[in-house]
Amino acid sequence: MEIEIRVQETPLDVAAELMPLYTGNAAVGGVVSFVGLMRDFNDGDPVSGMTLEHYPGMTEKALRAIVDEAAARWELLRARVVHRVGQVWPQDPIVLVAVASAHRGEAFRACEFIIDYLKTRAPFWKREQTADGRTRWVEARASDDAAADNWQTAEPAPATRRVTP
Repeated sequence: MEIEIRVQETPLDVAAELMPLYTGNAAVGGVVSFVGLMRDFNDGDPVSGMTLEHYPGMTEKALRAIVDEAAARWELLRARVVHRVGQVWPQDPIVLVAVASAHRGEAFRACEFIIDYLKTRAPFWKREQTADGRTRWVEARASDDAAADNWQTAEPAPATRRVTP
């Protein structure tokens, strides 16, 4: 399985990131992706921007461990996680999680698993700039913890057939 993990300050080009997941591998039957965008509101307040921070090296290792766990649960052919750091603005893509598999069900479940775990296990910190000029750290959400916790008891669906890349 091919895995690519990147943390970058430069903007994401989602279309360019997706094509390599299926190009040159006829076993790929589908690519499922999630793109997280910066919203212009949070906790009822308008937000004008956000700064994302991380621990270089530690962050990539944590993301790789999450993707490796997904690959152990589902038959995946390729996976890519690209996460922004630095300054972002409303509507900027912050994160891309994309998974290629022979079958859509495996790709959907793996993609959802990766983003649920990324939200709770990857060492990123977000500081918002509100429209009135204040800054504040974004707190963890109980709903993200609950989504990740659901995978603790979830059994992966069996693969319909084994595919070798």
